[in-house]
Amino acid sequence: MTSAPTTAHPERPTQQPRQTSPFGYALGMLGMSIPMNMIRGSMILFYVDILGLDVRAYGTVMLVYAVIDAIDNPVLGHLSDRTRTRFGRRRPWLVVGTTVMAAAFVGFFSAPDSLEGLGLVAWFTVFALLCEAADSMISANYGALLPELFPVEKRRAVANSLRQGMQLVAMIIALALTPLLTTSVFGTETTTEGFRTTALIYAAIALVALGVMVASVRENPSYEHEHRPRFLASIRDIITTKLFWTIGLASACYLIPLAMVLAGLQLYVKYTLGLAVAQALVIQGVVILVAAGFLAIWTRVIRRRGAPWVWRVSFGFLAAGFVPLYFATNLATAVAAGCVIAVGWAGLMATNDLIQARLLDEDARRHGVHREGIFLSAFGFFGRLSGGMNGLALASLAMFFGYVSGNDPGPQPDRAFQVYMSVYPFIVAVVGLVLALLTRVPSAGAHAVDEPEAATVGEQP
Repeated sequence: MTSAPTTAHPERPTQQPRQTSPFGYALGMLGMSIPMNMIRGSMILFYVDILGLDVRAYGTVMLVYAVIDAIDNPVLGHLSDRTRTRFGRRRPWLVVGTTVMAAAFVGFFSAPDSLEGLGLVAWFTVFALLCEAADSMISANYGALLPELFPVEKRRAVANSLRQGMQLVAMIIALALTPLLTTSVFGTETTTEGFRTTALIYAAIALVALGVMVASVRENPSYEHEHRPRFLASIRDIITTKLFWTIGLASACYLIPLAMVLAGLQLYVKYTLGLAVAQALVIQGVVILVAAGFLAIWTRVIRRRGAPWVWRVSFGFLAAGFVPLYFATNLATAVAAGCVIAVGWAGLMATNDLIQARLLDEDARRHGVHREGIFLSAFGFFGRLSGGMNGLALASLAMFFGYVSGNDPGPQPDRAFQVYMSVYPFIVAVVGLVLALLTRVPSAGAHAVDEPEAATVGEQP
């Protein structure tokens, strides 16, 4: 059952927006990714291993957030779709989200060393939820701009690759560089002052990058005259669209393994490899550089073979990389395994948003109204599953291996993070591969680049 098609006031002449620079748009990803990647990559080390937060409390908070996020994501996206201001639909939300994010991010890494027990749990809960809520607000509106600003898939693919390149730069800063800054330059492996200083610096960078992006965006003024979508009708259309579920679940199977890797790498290096935490810099740096190189390669392959083909092949590389990671015993073998993961990761970065954008284009063609905000917020629910699943996976380490926290690591912390970093993500990535192979991806549309003549298995012509 679908809502009746609506038209966007045909008596009004279509207004052509000034083009937005792909680079200016991509810069926003740098500002978004630096704070969130530091949170995802360092929160277990900061709260569990240094401050002594019980992993079971951590897992519970992540599950609570997943439930809250399932509610607030579609609501935020719907409100954005219905917003009508002289500044555009998305820009006001981006300004609010950026401000909240910067403040909450600094607060997240400013927990007093004296906190313990329920006080520590409360601090972690409040600032984790504030950061994730702000991230949801920014992500929904920023992501919704991609199909609007770049309707031609050729230009859309370039803009997407540039923003994913910015994400890799952000990861070099927030993941590879952070362990060095927090544990060696501004602090030590057993203190928290390094995290506070680093968070202040990163918050300033994020504010500048997101501010420049918001100022450079030129939203399509013709969308202002469209019928305002209804919430219940939009939700009905989303949940009754089979492709939403298959593409969304496949996306989750790409994001969940990466969330586990980001969250657990520093403790994997510490316990499984028996090295200093700062050595995570080597693994992260090499993996990010390999991913950057293959991002450019996959972008060229997309033009020849199409996004769906690259999407499926990349899932195969992602799953395969976790096998040698399980058997890694030193820094060199861990880096080698990470390079295989990076090949798949780069391909999924280059294609996942393009696959989702095809569904958004098809929805706009069918219903005559652009609902990118609520659709991407609904897709965001699957992305947020990564936090809940990550929490469950971490909590399971207490049950299976006795790892509760840095104060109580149990008898097998090396084995615990070996399984957490390889077995769990391998299983999820294989499920994603199966879903990608079975998914019939919509055609690129009238404004897209031509697809390859030979259709891939399971793809809609």
